[in-house]
Amino acid sequence: MEFNKGQKIIGIRVLRDNVIWLWKNSNSAVVIDPALSQPVVEYLKANNLNLEAILQTHHHSDHIGGTKELIKEWPNVKVIASVKEKDRIPFQNLSVRDGDKIRLLDNEVQIIEVMGHTKSHIAFYFNNNFPVLFIGDTLFSAGCGRVFEGTYKQMYNSLRKIKLLPKNTLIYCAHEYTKSNLLWAIDLEPENQNIKNKLKEVEKKLSLNELTIPFLLDEEMKINLFLRAKNLKEFTFLRANKDSWV
Repeated sequence: MEFNKGQKIIGIRVLRDNVIWLWKNSNSAVVIDPALSQPVVEYLKANNLNLEAILQTHHHSDHIGGTKELIKEWPNVKVIASVKEKDRIPFQNLSVRDGDKIRLLDNEVQIIEVMGHTKSHIAFYFNNNFPVLFIGDTLFSAGCGRVFEGTYKQMYNSLRKIKLLPKNTLIYCAHEYTKSNLLWAIDLEPENQNIKNKLKEVEKKLSLNELTIPFLLDEEMKINLFLRAKNLKEFTFLRANKDSWV
């Protein structure tokens, strides 16, 4: 997608269902959660782009696996991660916390802590002409991240934070899980026309080998059962139900 003075965000599929996001202008790029280095290196060198920064939402290997090799290629790159993750992302050189603001590609980027999936997961948000949120594994289209280290309450509160953002926020998550999430949601709400319509749209995109992400918060509020949960009890039921769904 193109936005903000010719800047673009492109997605690179890797592993089974990961998506590495590259946010770029004509000279430089920022990479978000690089699971692998090779496809990133190849793209940046083919397009003569300098790597300005690596954004790490959390410590899982399928999000940081390519970072060390990228640092070898671009020794001056900023590696931006939570100050709480210094032990698990030791190569970070710009440590941030909730509410911090940094400047990347001429945009002010805000750090939002979104715990639950892990104990120190962060997101990167900028609200320029087109609000953008790099959310990692906290929210997916029609789904949300598993609660591994945090609590259901932390994840529920993280989703409440996201719901407060402008409804035209474009959300970039790190996995292509949309179809599976929709199939689960339609199991619970078989008459939900919004979910049915979204599933048709997603199946068409997948048949054309297109990504189904990013997604708009406004649309997500209509199809994502986790975002629509009225309270913690309902959210906890939904997350447990999804965990056991096959």
